[in-house]
Amino acid sequence: MSFPDDLMHLIRTDEPLGPLVWLGIGGPAHYFAEPVEESEIQRLVVAAKEQDLPVRILGGGSNVLVREAGVDGLVISLAGVTENQMTIDGSEMTVGAGAKLSHAVIKAVGAGLGGLEHLVGIPGTVGGAVVGNASSDGRDIGSVVKSVKVLDKNGVSRSLSQQEAGFSHRKTSLGGLTVVSVTFELETRDVVALTKRMQKLWIGRNASRPTDITQIALPFIDPDGMPAKELLQSVGLAGIREGDVSLDANQPHYLVAQSGATSDQCLRLIERVREQVLLQTGIDLQLNLEIW
Repeated sequence: MSFPDDLMHLIRTDEPLGPLVWLGIGGPAHYFAEPVEESEIQRLVVAAKEQDLPVRILGGGSNVLVREAGVDGLVISLAGVTENQMTIDGSEMTVGAGAKLSHAVIKAVGAGLGGLEHLVGIPGTVGGAVVGNASSDGRDIGSVVKSVKVLDKNGVSRSLSQQEAGFSHRKTSLGGLTVVSVTFELETRDVVALTKRMQKLWIGRNASRPTDITQIALPFIDPDGMPAKELLQSVGLAGIREGDVSLDANQPHYLVAQSGATSDQCLRLIERVREQVLLQTGIDLQLNLEIW
């Protein structure tokens, strides 16, 4: 495949993806691009469409499992997009999809705007959080989304309202679209009170993560009514292992990949866990991980 000449400086071939995702697992992307401008994202999507090349969008890599065979097509990383900066206008805050969610939370709290603070400490980017409708403390991110700017598969830019984005429990209607930016409608609140609440939540969330382990991921979506951590503990799956992959013994909602771990080991463990949970509780655990 040939990309337009003025985009070739963005394209790398056979780019290793393992170092770019939290689990540290996976083969290369056939084509990889890290655009710096929104217009470049759009042109890359159009160029790929013209040659029937699949496109995947990489944010923070916290919920992606890459197979060792790698990824055919084009992977676009949003990490370097300059539009990832955040702007505030009254009670509205617009954030680039590639911005870290934690940075957006801190920015909002610092401006005395409430509605995102409960999401502090959740890994990943704003775009990923919106696509998956990230939730914490019984409130999802979609509840404060005013609009989402997206590119469709043809590279056409559109602005979707909250209703059009189709927010439901850990789901949206944004699959297949490239989220470029998100505008939040927040509430004016006391900065000191917001900061204290955010700090308390941050401490609690950090305490729930495995310590001294870097290759981790949250493989499952919390089912309605019970956090995945409590569910997995109740059925005796804490610490369950498959080769070099396991659920953490103390925080079993985390998947831990040791040196030598493979994507096949991850997938086998995930399937074993899902089967046991379904057998013992009747709950069909849904994946938080995207399998590439």
